[in-house]
Amino acid sequence: QVQLVGSGGGSVQAGGSLRLSCAASGYTYSRHCMGWFRQAPGKERAGVASIDSDGSTRYTDSVKGRFTISQDNANTLYLQMNRLKPEDTAMYYCAADLCPQGWLPLRPAYWGQGTQVTVSS
Repeated sequence: QVQLVGSGGGSVQAGGSLRLSCAASGYTYSRHCMGWFRQAPGKERAGVASIDSDGSTRYTDSVKGRFTISQDNANTLYLQMNRLKPEDTAMYYCAADLCPQGWLPLRPAYWGQGTQVTVSS
């Protein structure tokens, strides 16, 4: 059973930076992929960034060049968020699932509890 614990959210002004962390247990590098999703008020949850089983990274267009996803050997997933904008305000969730095709499924099976990011203008 994969368990995920996200942290690192907060409130910043536009242009600022935050780093989110997600500690994973029960996770196997060779079988699972991980990523970050976010959900703004009144909107559906959407993918932000993910890491494929070969280490390749994927980003939604709106965060390319500003956000960086990474993973360390201790099964911790990170999301470095720079040049934050008010439209980045959302609850951020880390997610994981088996990835036999090499990438994180659109609807992962395992979710962290969410961490709030608020960006003021």
